[in-house]
Amino acid sequence: MTYAIGVDFGTESGRTVLVDVRDGREVATAVYAYANGVIDNVLPSTGGSLPPEWALQDPDDYIGTFTHTIPQVLAQANIKADDVIGIGIDFTACTMVAADAQGRALCQLPEWRSEPHAWVKLWKHHAAQPEADDVNRVARERGENFLERYGGKISSEWMFPKILQTLREAPQVYAAAARFMEAADWVILQLTGQERRNACTAGYKALWHKAEGYPPPEYFAALDPRLRDVVTDKLSTTIYPPGVRAGGLVAEMAEQLGLNAGTAVAVANVDAHVSVPACTVVEPAKMVMVMGTSICHMVLGTEQRIVPGMCGVVEDGILPGYFGYEAGQSAVGDIFAWFVDNAVPSEYRDNGDVHSELAERAARLRPGESGLLALDWWNGNRSVLVDVDLSGLLIGMTLRTRAEEIYRALIEATAFGTNVIVRNFRDHGVPIEELYACGGLPERSPLLMQIYADVCDMPIRVSASGQTPALGSAMFAAVAAGAHATIVEAARAMARVKAEVYRPDPRAHEVYERLYSEYVRLHDFFGREVGESAVMKRLLAIRDDVRL
Repeated sequence: MTYAIGVDFGTESGRTVLVDVRDGREVATAVYAYANGVIDNVLPSTGGSLPPEWALQDPDDYIGTFTHTIPQVLAQANIKADDVIGIGIDFTACTMVAADAQGRALCQLPEWRSEPHAWVKLWKHHAAQPEADDVNRVARERGENFLERYGGKISSEWMFPKILQTLREAPQVYAAAARFMEAADWVILQLTGQERRNACTAGYKALWHKAEGYPPPEYFAALDPRLRDVVTDKLSTTIYPPGVRAGGLVAEMAEQLGLNAGTAVAVANVDAHVSVPACTVVEPAKMVMVMGTSICHMVLGTEQRIVPGMCGVVEDGILPGYFGYEAGQSAVGDIFAWFVDNAVPSEYRDNGDVHSELAERAARLRPGESGLLALDWWNGNRSVLVDVDLSGLLIGMTLRTRAEEIYRALIEATAFGTNVIVRNFRDHGVPIEELYACGGLPERSPLLMQIYADVCDMPIRVSASGQTPALGSAMFAAVAAGAHATIVEAARAMARVKAEVYRPDPRAHEVYERLYSEYVRLHDFFGREVGESAVMKRLLAIRDDVRL
């Protein structure tokens, strides 16, 4: 028997799965919690405070994921190195590494340990919003056509706002960086010694187009004259599609991982995008929701459509032969975690699992019973407003409001946010007929899945794998190693969904349609209007002034 390894680099941890390439059977799994997690308050090297909206990571945690989890899964399954034919990885994006000419992350070098801009900027680093505003403004002024492929607005989470922030605030780091890389590509460089930038992150997060390449130097010069040659100086114009062999495992890493030198390593991918074939989806009109701390919404189309507020449309971005569409919500599971950590009375903590206790009580409530409605913008809005300066809202509270009612209202708000995305795609010519889900939330919360089905009025099928992105990466590894000819063939052999289907309840949907109409009123008033409705942004401005 032969096996492939898939490694999924998430926000808080890395997960590895060992998979039989014949049928997708997962024979071993291991998880490594990052030692430094998300660095958003204090820089580990100095203890110095970080400004608001920063989110960094330590690249040593990525190497630790490999060295801890891969030997573990080999030992669990009692598998020999000769039986492993390939490794694939996926990553959150855009997670950006500033590296030197030898491929070392700058923050790994003693002289840069105290400089925050030398550390990895995690996907949810939102401190580059002024730079994102300039990226958008200059593109509009110049009439650049790339903006429409990204819903009309570039996010602060993406590559070029993060690079521009580095250039403006720490030009010495910009000068020292021989390359700015997606962390996905950086770990492939560590495994193979080869720089193999992947088309998925380049297309969705760095403005690269299969036919046109990157925007022209004149555009970058208009942003900042020092940025004119950023593509040739700091990036690369050589881009590789998913499923291609990036190279072989170098001897030093092979020894640490317990694998053979030369083992095939696939070109990297994004966690959400690699999950689509791992959910069995290889055709249009089926949206895959990768549901965890945030949600990424992925759907295939046969032609390019311009959809306002989407994260992007990239040819071959998810599967070859299709246009891959992406949208997303910046916080979902993070919102529930915030509520549990900060706003739940002690009486709900008696059984130790607060989420389960809240979900059990919330399930007894009927849709609309609490009189509550929320906007799910605790971490800004990714789609369709693309505005990190928006914040959360909860309306309808009384002295009788209970914790489980708020918990359910927060779940409903995130479902309404997904419904906005679904309807926006449909309204602009991208059909969606079924929903598929994977990630931690579908595994843990039947209540949440039923609410999503009721709100969106569509059946939801759930991946059979508890580690769907890692499975998807293993599938691409199997393709890179030659066990399957294409990722579609690999999906048909290796991917599964559960037998259970969440089907919408017509009575619940009727009530949710009424609530959804009120959600849209709040959504458009606080998110689209200006003037008096911009209270969220004024509050953030006051907060930032006081913290200075």
